[in-house]
Amino acid sequence: MGGPAGRMMGAGPAQRSMDFKGSGKRLLRRLTVEKTLLVWMIAAGILSVALSVTGPKILGKATDLVFAGVIGKQMPDGTTKAQAIDALRAKGEGSLADLLSGVTFTPGHGIDFGQVGNVLLAALVVYLASGLMMVLSTRMSIRIINRTVYRMRQDVQAKLSRLPLSYFDQQPRGEVLSRATNDVDNIAQTMQQTMGQLVNSALTIVGVLVMMFWISPLLAVVALVTVPLSLVVATRVGKRAQPQFVQQWKVTGKLNAHIEEMYTGHALVKVFGRQDESAELFREQNDQLYEATFKAQFNSGMMQPLMIFISNLNYVLVAVVGGLRVASGSLSIGDVQAFIQYSRQFSQPLAQVASMANLVQSGVASAERIFELLDADEQDPDGPVVERLREPRGRVALEEVAFRYDPEKPLIENLSISVEPGQTVAIVGPTGAGKTTLVNLLMRFYEVTAGRITLDGMDIAKIPREELRSGIGMVLQDTWLFGGTIAENIAYGASREVGREEIEEAARAAHADRFIRTLPDGYDTVIDDDGTGVSAGEKQLITIARAFLSDPVILVLDEATSSVDTRTEVLIQQAMARLAHGRTSFVIAHRLSTIRDADVILVMENGSIVEQGTHGELLAAQGAYARLYAAQFAQAIAEVD
Repeated sequence: MGGPAGRMMGAGPAQRSMDFKGSGKRLLRRLTVEKTLLVWMIAAGILSVALSVTGPKILGKATDLVFAGVIGKQMPDGTTKAQAIDALRAKGEGSLADLLSGVTFTPGHGIDFGQVGNVLLAALVVYLASGLMMVLSTRMSIRIINRTVYRMRQDVQAKLSRLPLSYFDQQPRGEVLSRATNDVDNIAQTMQQTMGQLVNSALTIVGVLVMMFWISPLLAVVALVTVPLSLVVATRVGKRAQPQFVQQWKVTGKLNAHIEEMYTGHALVKVFGRQDESAELFREQNDQLYEATFKAQFNSGMMQPLMIFISNLNYVLVAVVGGLRVASGSLSIGDVQAFIQYSRQFSQPLAQVASMANLVQSGVASAERIFELLDADEQDPDGPVVERLREPRGRVALEEVAFRYDPEKPLIENLSISVEPGQTVAIVGPTGAGKTTLVNLLMRFYEVTAGRITLDGMDIAKIPREELRSGIGMVLQDTWLFGGTIAENIAYGASREVGREEIEEAARAAHADRFIRTLPDGYDTVIDDDGTGVSAGEKQLITIARAFLSDPVILVLDEATSSVDTRTEVLIQQAMARLAHGRTSFVIAHRLSTIRDADVILVMENGSIVEQGTHGELLAAQGAYARLYAAQFAQAIAEVD
């Protein structure tokens, strides 16, 4: 798209290499705030795993009891185990004799069901206790994760409030929203699905290894043969999937930015017939997201089947070697049965950890984007307060002010003006002349590059931003309302609790009272953040009423009447004249009435004031203002007259 939307979509943050390890460690450090809960969670997990890994050994004991009973029943009563085995060797059944030499049986005695029952009951108690400990560990894990994500959301919100206006000017809104919502949610989901499982898997691997070496060091070594192969597979697959997850969430942010942009301006998209171009750009971004997501999921999805294959190899090796050990009488059948279970328990956590690699990589990719936001340069903090404004009067002076957005491109150079209290100053000029920038400097949305701006003789750089802005009422061309009642939207401009009477008085001053009372619920009418149900001009009236209620020392109107019809504008100008008495007003507007009524008109070109004076004086001078008037306002004055 050749317009602003296309340029915005193309102007993303520069790509830089992912610090996967650093971001992962930083994310883990956020969990350490909950040290106490972490210790209890791990303790419960250790106890759960310790009980769980003793289960197969206990069940192996039950198998040995059953097998011993079956063998004992088949042996002649009145003989000993040694005599029975010698008899088998005498018959030439040496292999069977070797097998039975590792079995504890009593000839002539069958299965002792009482003892088997006691063993099974012990196994049941162990597994129940293990399950209970796992429930406690999981509950604590969920609490730790939710608290961590809660603090992360708070940090993101606090960071957004500390970022300078320049950050938001350089970032698409959808991209910032995607980081603050989608990426935080993805981190929460990743941690919820992996954290408890990863801890449990790690503890299980350790516990199973201990039991395996206890039962048979030889079989334990055989079981560990496939571990290096598992690590190689996990590492290679992980490295292939990691950049795809980074790309996935980067493209997700771009796609969200495009959707938010097109939804916000959907009316203009239709008016200018840009639906096809918008849909084409969406298709391109969606295709990129599909490709990145497919590659990420496919590469990481290969992990589990490969790990299952390696696990099956491990199972075959253990079964073969274990069978040989049983045949030689070195191990009992119960021990081999337990070992095969341990082999599965050992392979399963490895496969689970590997299968969770896609979730972990996706979560760390989102964490990288969150940390990039949290590490962004903040606006300079307010310095020590030397002196506070006691009773501000509104005298504003700019002394040799210079400013540039780009260090290589000067915008305002050596600008000096003085505005007395109560004056209404209109600022006019072509697009890009620096009119809105001047107001941004006054509000300290940006800091001057050189020179200084004073309010009642005090350098505003030494006045806390909150204190400075509390004395300035601002109405922009782009209206902003939030979801709530009209009364709440108007009261938003007040720095203190205000009653309904004051709200209605401000609305009457802005000539909004009349249309508000025609709404179904009057001042209690609920509107959404788009102001659905009220016209563009009515939304502007509400924002002007909000500014009136703030009772500012300085009024800033940036094209504030651009969405209001001529008749309403005349009424607003009359109200503004009353309200502006004793207040300094800065008006950026192209409407003729606003310019004609101003005490001083400043004409800006290329960041400099080329003319200043009243409407009549500037017309008589036949300079830049007169040319601007002839070009833009000749038709407007004819219509008004």
